Amino acid sequence: MAVPPKIQMSNASVPLVHEVEIMDEVGRLKTTYIPGERPLTIYLNKREVVTLMTLGSAPEALVLGYLRNQRLVESVEDIESIQVDWETDSAAVTTYRSTVDIDALTSKRVVTTGCGQGTMFGGLIEEMSEIRLPEGPKLTQAAIVALVETIRTHDTIYKKSGSVHACAVFERDGNDGVRLLHFIEDVGRHNAVDSISGLMWLANKPGKDLIFFTTGRLTSEMVIKGAQMGIPFLLTRSGVTLMGLELARQTHLTLLSRCSGKHFEIYNAPERVIFTPTL
Repeated sequence: MAVPPKIQMSNASVPLVHEVEIMDEVGRLKTTYIPGERPLTIYLNKREVVTLMTLGSAPEALVLGYLRNQRLVESVEDIESIQVDWETDSAAVTTYRSTVDIDALTSKRVVTTGCGQGTMFGGLIEEMSEIRLPEGPKLTQAAIVALVETIRTHDTIYKKSGSVHACAVFERDGNDGVRLLHFIEDVGRHNAVDSISGLMWLANKPGKDLIFFTTGRLTSEMVIKGAQMGIPFLLTRSGVTLMGLELARQTHLTLLSRCSGKHFEIYNAPERVIFTPTL
């Protein structure tokens, strides 16, 4: 990943899948693979903030995206270092300065429907009233089909071991094509989207022309994070919750669910989708 020179960042890698011996329904022994799951406790300027359960595929990006989405750090330029140590299952974040009142922000905690239960600090839902995505851009039906096919054929941990969620962000490539920018898998969809948010923050990549895909359902948490990143399109192969839909309507975010093959369902802002009669 492209890291601003002033940020000191570890590159902590761990095995993502593990071989285990199991027994099937007729008593036969066989080997299979399961994903890892590890606790990662984030310390911000030596203060413990939260412990995340994670696959560990992109821990530095996960930490950065979590701090961004929870508004615990105002700017990526405020961060001096992120050091992940898997021997202690910890991530130490040091900032140059901080104007965030962490006590006030963390005093209000919402446990979300994220896998393993995610957490949102402060009045994030109330703050969504300040976000309104622009009317453009447009996305063609052909680009949606191409995106779903790219996900289907992508080499994934899920195909080997199951038990993980994936999130990906795309940009349009020409009129009807898409280009994959980032693909992250984790044991919870909230971790995967935070990791992508962290990568986008590092690269100073705006979300206004991007498309976000997740294998998990589009809950209020996912819509909030999509809106925070400024991404106008959220796609899933799963479903949508009522609060997710209400927040999408409020922020003018286009939601597409049940995306599989050439099939999809548009739940909000269909005017952004350009249909192709021949498909």
